[in-house]
Amino acid sequence: MLPTEVVIQITYLIATALFILSLKWLSSPATAARGVRAGELGMLLAIAGTLLHHGIVDYKWIAIALVLGSIIGVPLGLVQMTAVPQRTALSHAFGSLCVTLVGTAEYYLRAPDVPRFMMSVLSLEVILGSLTITGSLMAAGKLQEVLPQRPITYRGQNFVNLALLTSAVAVAVYLVLHPSQTYLFPLLLAIPMLFGVMMIVPIGGADMPTVISLLNSYAGLSAAAMGFVLDSKLLIIAGALDGASGFILSLKMSKAMNRSFSNVLFGAFGQEQVSAKAGVESRPVRIATPEEAAAILAAASKVVIIPGYGMAVAQAQHKVRELYDNLSKRGVDVKFGIHPVAGRMPGHMNVLLAEADIPYDKLLDMDEVNPDMPQTDVALVIGANDVTNPAARTDTTSPIYGMPILDVDKARTVMVIKRSMAAGFAGIDNPLYYLDKTLMLFGDAKGFVGSIVRELSGGGHG
Repeated sequence: MLPTEVVIQITYLIATALFILSLKWLSSPATAARGVRAGELGMLLAIAGTLLHHGIVDYKWIAIALVLGSIIGVPLGLVQMTAVPQRTALSHAFGSLCVTLVGTAEYYLRAPDVPRFMMSVLSLEVILGSLTITGSLMAAGKLQEVLPQRPITYRGQNFVNLALLTSAVAVAVYLVLHPSQTYLFPLLLAIPMLFGVMMIVPIGGADMPTVISLLNSYAGLSAAAMGFVLDSKLLIIAGALDGASGFILSLKMSKAMNRSFSNVLFGAFGQEQVSAKAGVESRPVRIATPEEAAAILAAASKVVIIPGYGMAVAQAQHKVRELYDNLSKRGVDVKFGIHPVAGRMPGHMNVLLAEADIPYDKLLDMDEVNPDMPQTDVALVIGANDVTNPAARTDTTSPIYGMPILDVDKARTVMVIKRSMAAGFAGIDNPLYYLDKTLMLFGDAKGFVGSIVRELSGGGHG
């Protein structure tokens, strides 16, 4: 029979391999479900291996924690798809709280004789964990709209934030040199927590997808640091994977918005443009009814559907699936154009459309779908705004200038389902809505798409 320690290490090794495979499989919609299962199995094995550890002398508190965690976790897992971004942010907060509590306990258990390397890693763990706790809670609050989504800025804000971060690092350096000064450790918790709040305050709703992935990176790096403290190779590898993948994703999303990290974190993107907003009322738009929209779609040969957060809010993905089925039966070539930052979290639109069982091969990235836009008969925009704004190509004064967009304005006809003419997350007007080729379909996305489907199913068009 194998010794317990050998069993633990083998379990950890298998868990590590499953985490790596999970990330690989999650990179493709076709294998994403397999990736989720691999990640779940890996985490189950990691927990099982930990529970076999000889250091555990009483399982009573572990059982209590397991029950409490399940009571909290099950409802969090049953949220609507529109709430997944803020639920993800809460997960980051909980994970970081765990890391911070472990780091705090380890420091007070080891003080005053903490080796300098160990104190350095502990400080990194606690700083990253603390700022991720409050930063994630702030992000969740903005996504849930219990906090203002628009950036809140004031003079000297970046200086204040930099001063806070510098102060936390200075305390950490002092503790590395003098680990016996335990009275300073609470500052290592409080200052980064305040920094986490101040870091998110100036960031607008448009940047939340990037912020979520960046906070995910911080949580992973803090977990990797905890791995060094606890001498856990599994935590080091899993945390490094999480930190690196989150950072790479953040870079990709910043590139998709043609913006730098510093601009995302300090640029206060998302402020309302009064001049643009003021001109909305005086500019005419063309409005179409569900009957007219159905007739245009039925007569088309090639249709590209552009989903956005409005589709998510209305829970319209299943009606969109019905529309896809109806048009496909008529011989219409229907595809979906997915912008990297559409919605409020990475892959938000892919998750929603996959939930409605829309074929993976119909979900095209922006770079794949844009070359076909000039040959597209109808581009149907459902709740997307900034990612279709042609001002990103033409208006050098626009906050989104240079951001790659879906070229829906190059389609022969554009139809936009939208509740009103209100601006999107970036707070700017969209010239797309005033083009002669554009028809505005005002209403709730689920209701309007449902009306179009009923018209098509009635056999009155085709």
